[in-house]
Amino acid sequence: MRVVEHNKRRCESIAGKVDKALVLNGDATDEELLQEENVDEMDMFCAVTNDDENNIMSSLLAKKMGARRVVALINRRSYVDLLQSGQIDIAISPAQATIGKLLAHVRRGDVVSVHSLRRGAAEAIEAVAHGDARSCKVVGRRVEEIELPKGSTIGAIVRGREVIIAHHDTLIQAEDHVIVFLVNKRSIAQVEKLFQVGASFL
Repeated sequence: MRVVEHNKRRCESIAGKVDKALVLNGDATDEELLQEENVDEMDMFCAVTNDDENNIMSSLLAKKMGARRVVALINRRSYVDLLQSGQIDIAISPAQATIGKLLAHVRRGDVVSVHSLRRGAAEAIEAVAHGDARSCKVVGRRVEEIELPKGSTIGAIVRGREVIIAHHDTLIQAEDHVIVFLVNKRSIAQVEKLFQVGASFL
């Protein structure tokens, strides 16, 4: 994992707080920097500064250079609407975060957070994996073995204090918080069922 921060003091502060990330002092819109850090091999590129334009430009650049998925934090709602069908895979608006708190209460299974994306056409779900390999369809399985509906991908796993970018061979463990991106919100029910625990675990 790599963190790019243009402010030198913040770089030093972040470097002192994280153990498993390389903190770089630079500009995420610097094509040469992205190339040196092999952005074309990255499964996910996240732009989460307070500058919408910077997030958009760095995400578009990373996507063009070969990053598999790009996520941009966009504060202006109008920008989210413009980007919803473009090259940016996920455009997250903080203004829509409150929608997630409401949606989480109406989802089945242990879904702790839901974020509505792209004007409600897609969603990002944080679900907790419970049980074991016999009672749950995700626990004890590699990402590539999980039968996700078409258009759905596991982007990351939160395991305790560790954030793991999901790869095809990443193994899901009990109590992992799994972040699933759904391009088609009609697939939500199928994803929820994957995380439900069977009677054999009770």
